[in-house]
Amino acid sequence: MNEVLTTPARVLVTKIGLDGHDRGSRIIAAFLRDAGMEVIYTNPWQKIDAVVKLAMEEDVDVVGISSLATDHLLVPKLMKALTEADLAHIRVVVGGIVPDEDEADLIASGVSKVFHPGAGREEIVETVDALAKAAAKDRPLD
Repeated sequence: MNEVLTTPARVLVTKIGLDGHDRGSRIIAAFLRDAGMEVIYTNPWQKIDAVVKLAMEEDVDVVGISSLATDHLLVPKLMKALTEADLAHIRVVVGGIVPDEDEADLIASGVSKVFHPGAGREEIVETVDALAKAAAKDRPLD
């Protein structure tokens, strides 16, 4: 087992699919940066394979996906792709407009947390920090 995370959490904040509304993801990225985390932020319209590649290259602990439309329905494919790339230790969170019936499917696919509109800054920062620490413990040894 690896040691507890002693360096700042590394978080990739991105949007997959065709939803270009990125105001929320930019606000969350700022929250996480202000809390001392290292944030890698991408423009919207990312493809799943690009997110997986960036997660690997940037050695992230957490991937945050923002969804205002129905792009959260692509997240189970992202979860599968992360596992296939030996990145199953990376925690994934989704934030935005996610219907209750879709939330259960996201959790079943391996998503760690779904944040709905109105989730507070403190809750988001504390959750992402805890998930980053858990990811560090589960990181495979090289």
